[in-house]
Amino acid sequence: MSVQFIVSVVTILVVANIILGATAYFILLERKIASWVQDRIGPNRTGFNFGQSFLPKFHFWGLGQPLADGIKMLLKEDFTPPFVERVLFVLAPVLAAAPALIAWAVIPWGGWWDGTIGPWHLFNLAAHGPALIAGANVNIGIIYILAVGSIAVYGVVVGGYASNNKYAFLGGMRATAQMLSYEIPLGLSVLIVLLMVGSLRPDDIIAAQSGTWWNIIYQPLLAAIFFTCNLAETNRAPFDLAECEQELVAGYHTEYSSMKFALYMLGEYIHIITGAAFFALVFLGGYDLPFVHAPLVGGIGLVLFRCLVYAVKVFLLVALVMLVRWTLPRFRYDQLMRLAWGGLIPVTLVLLVLTGFIEFGVVEGTFTRATGNWLMLAGNGVVILGILIIGPRVPQGAPVNRRVPLTGSRFSPAN
Repeated sequence: MSVQFIVSVVTILVVANIILGATAYFILLERKIASWVQDRIGPNRTGFNFGQSFLPKFHFWGLGQPLADGIKMLLKEDFTPPFVERVLFVLAPVLAAAPALIAWAVIPWGGWWDGTIGPWHLFNLAAHGPALIAGANVNIGIIYILAVGSIAVYGVVVGGYASNNKYAFLGGMRATAQMLSYEIPLGLSVLIVLLMVGSLRPDDIIAAQSGTWWNIIYQPLLAAIFFTCNLAETNRAPFDLAECEQELVAGYHTEYSSMKFALYMLGEYIHIITGAAFFALVFLGGYDLPFVHAPLVGGIGLVLFRCLVYAVKVFLLVALVMLVRWTLPRFRYDQLMRLAWGGLIPVTLVLLVLTGFIEFGVVEGTFTRATGNWLMLAGNGVVILGILIIGPRVPQGAPVNRRVPLTGSRFSPAN
């Protein structure tokens, strides 16, 4: 049994439990952020006595709220409508949650470990080599994340179809079209970074950003596109058209209750965590601190510090995702499609061509790696300027939000 296998098993057990626990408290964090944005207090009363008089009545800042919500989900009636496709109806939440539970497996949370804990050597570095703190040390880690993340939509589509409900079915169809649209700029964004790094290994992408500026500095527009696509991939506002309550009641999970509904929410929040970890990996240097020349391989102290750095980045990105939800209004569906096909995809293709030319110059020795990076930043500025100049002049087609004249209206009076 290899050392890497043991380290991977331990990493999976530890990270899986941390993510499951963090998911519960990220829901509490979202409720608190919503209350701050709306000038409310938010949940702050639920402690750990759950209404039992014989237990101490301490509120603990509302930290018992996620546990109370979990108990509520377990005890609620698990109602299955009589007109559904029963097998698919039960299977759909599992299809939504399972990809989320395995997508983070290739994230290198703590870098390479040399097998030492203080003065003790658990294994011989020369004989076994360092072990990567990840669930799976594979050469195509980036492809794995994209592949597993893209199959989560099957849970949404199957759930919408199996519910035999027109609102749920429309939500599933919306999710399908949205996924197909935003997978393209997301994949192109990753391809651009792979052109810069020249490797599909997540740890190589982090190493390429170590001790220097992160990719978000050289490719700020690409980072914004990647973040936007992440929101769309996880069905988060302003891209939550698949569960638009004003139009579709609750969308694809209209007929779901109890733990089936909880599995959908679990999958969504774990996808948010994985998406934040993926963004931090590609654009924020993963576990790296800017301009800190740390050794590639280190002991347990360095590994734990790197895990902490990575966790802080993921937490801040998840908080940003939640802030976006409670700040921006939801898109109309035509706006959602126009943003992808008329905006993000053309811009990402331009950035791909630009990066290809610059990387060709670096490989041919026309200019250095550092010069190429700053040329990418300048190119991003030129593309942004082009968007500001050309964007307003692109034909928009027939207006879809025509005002209806009304008698007595101040804004659209009937003449």
